[in-house]
Amino acid sequence: MTMWRRIYAIFVGRNREFLRDRASLSWNLILPVALVFGLSFAFDGQRDEFTVGVLQSGTDVDTAAHPFFTTRYIDFVPYDDVDEALLKVERHQLDLLVDPGPPLRYWVNPEAAKGYFAEIALLQSASADADVLVKEQISGDPIRYSDWVLPGILGMNMMFSCLFGVGYVIVRYRKNGFLKRLRATPLRAFEFITAQIASRMLLIMLITSFVYTGTHLLLDTRMEGSYLTLFIIGAVGAISMVSLGLIVSARVTSEELAGGLLNLINWPMMMLSGVWFSLEGAGDTLRGISQIFPLTHVLDAARAVSLDGATFVDVAPSLGALIIQSIVFIAIGSAIFRWEQY
Repeated sequence: MTMWRRIYAIFVGRNREFLRDRASLSWNLILPVALVFGLSFAFDGQRDEFTVGVLQSGTDVDTAAHPFFTTRYIDFVPYDDVDEALLKVERHQLDLLVDPGPPLRYWVNPEAAKGYFAEIALLQSASADADVLVKEQISGDPIRYSDWVLPGILGMNMMFSCLFGVGYVIVRYRKNGFLKRLRATPLRAFEFITAQIASRMLLIMLITSFVYTGTHLLLDTRMEGSYLTLFIIGAVGAISMVSLGLIVSARVTSEELAGGLLNLINWPMMMLSGVWFSLEGAGDTLRGISQIFPLTHVLDAARAVSLDGATFVDVAPSLGALIIQSIVFIAIGSAIFRWEQY
């Protein structure tokens, strides 16, 4: 039997095993849909707080630059990229954008109600110098929370399914002696790992595509870019996260230990990758740590395509990071993989 036939045999067997597990299949389909609809119902309204962008370098807004920056109940967020900040004003994600100048220049979306009140607060704080304020207007439709969170929920579902669907299952195979029996065949560790990655990627992409299509049609979520590019991002991201799960399962013999280790990876990745909220206001250290996780690159690229209309070339750096991570994870997993418990 050739190498590819051995890989195909394991690939088909794993797919059949998953499809026979109706509970897991239903969970992978129902959970993301329920989360998207629930969060859309709860958070698709107006934001409670005012958010004002400030064009400057550095991570802390200089409150001495203008009296407006001491206004209470306004969250001032620094930006060094004017195009990025203007895009957020256009989408109602920023109520106002201010360039301290001099002269002080600000941008407001005339269609945003909160932008109107933020502008009043700015003018009142600068009443004595009103003649040196330069006003610019920029219009655009708002981005709903459901538009922003949909890639996050699908990415989270992909993360859990990839890590637990491979990592936990392989440990179970090792514990019940299935891997020991496979060792008596010509199958090599690399072939077994390749089949597991291919099987999980195919299943995850089918489920994710089905869920995305349904929620996109029902909620009319925003899609500015290419569906093909979005699919490629998902596929490469799935390979990276499956490969990460293989490292955990390569030598672990206890399902309890595997579950603990996988949760140790899952929860920090979910909290620091921007699933539920943006890390724009976080410090440089926290954002640097988030770049370690594959899910961060998946969500950054997916949101760039769906919300900003980014092209394949635009998201190539994120795809490159995911490919490098996949190669490293597969190499480590293959090197330390063990067939038996002892």
